[in-house]
Amino acid sequence: MDLEEAFQVVGEFGRHQKVMVTVLTLLQIYMACQSMLIVLVGAVPEYHTEPVTDSSGGDVTQSVTFTDDVSSIVTEWYLVNQQAYKVSLAGSLFFTGVLVGNVLFGPLSDRIGRKPVFLTGMFFELLFAYSSALAPSYELFALSRLLMGMMNGGMALVCFILSQEYVGKSYWALTGTLTNMTFAVGIALFALLGYIRQWRNLATAVNCPGVLLFLFCIVLPESPRWLYSRGRSSQAERVLQAFAVRNVKGRVKLKLRRVLSLAGPDASGPGLFRLATHPVLRCRTLVLMFVWSLLSLLHGCSCSLCTPRNSLTSSGRSKLLSKPCWRWWCFPTSSGLLPEAWELESPA
Repeated sequence: MDLEEAFQVVGEFGRHQKVMVTVLTLLQIYMACQSMLIVLVGAVPEYHTEPVTDSSGGDVTQSVTFTDDVSSIVTEWYLVNQQAYKVSLAGSLFFTGVLVGNVLFGPLSDRIGRKPVFLTGMFFELLFAYSSALAPSYELFALSRLLMGMMNGGMALVCFILSQEYVGKSYWALTGTLTNMTFAVGIALFALLGYIRQWRNLATAVNCPGVLLFLFCIVLPESPRWLYSRGRSSQAERVLQAFAVRNVKGRVKLKLRRVLSLAGPDASGPGLFRLATHPVLRCRTLVLMFVWSLLSLLHGCSCSLCTPRNSLTSSGRSKLLSKPCWRWWCFPTSSGLLPEAWELESPA
């Protein structure tokens, strides 16, 4: 039998798969909070400056006094006036890391495996996240945010892939929609953390759920679809048989049809240029580029709306407004409104 027939036997979206997808979905809330952390830890409170002359009557310096009871990287390292750009720089470095992580982790997960790349990325994200919370200087904080962004972007990509590959094909639209919608909900819930006034405590509080989720993710199995695509059918069978037992299907006998592995040095597989040369992939790529451009624009606007007085609610409110965008992106796929010509043919 092929892989889809095997999922029909063990359960396309049984109890065990629901638990695994729930863990991966909750992980989106953690990653969303990390992506918006700079909004609160980089809050700029009200302040005023006064000229101060040294005792010798020589140089005149500016003394900065913050009037609001807000603790942030701005108040700790006096990131105002000529140094104010460093707050935006830290946010830009994080999303630069997200871009790099998305580019690197995809090919790595195809070559090495979903689970090892996913767990490695999550472990180092937690490590860099606590490093940023304990950073003694702005330079180390900015570096930690850059590296954390790499892990966050790569881990989010592999997390989405796993949520698709653990279930049957007919549930791809559902799990994909849940994963992306939960990310938007996570950013909205992040606003509640604004009640933590000390920025180091806030960063630590954001990291703590990640530790618990990491412990849950350790027991997740490797993707049976990835194992099958690499020619490791016997391992894929064992994973699927474990799915059947946990889905109360009992012990089932599976015999997957052997496929040629793409892992060989002379094997040719899909590449980057395939996105431009294949007509279906080209259409999908252009549509997704357009949709993600709009979502990124909305995301940037939501960050710029946050001020010291409204940062607690503006980020959450703007993300609640972004949820229709997620629905608009996912609805055509889940409802079958995309043209039939856009459907990729299954390999023989």
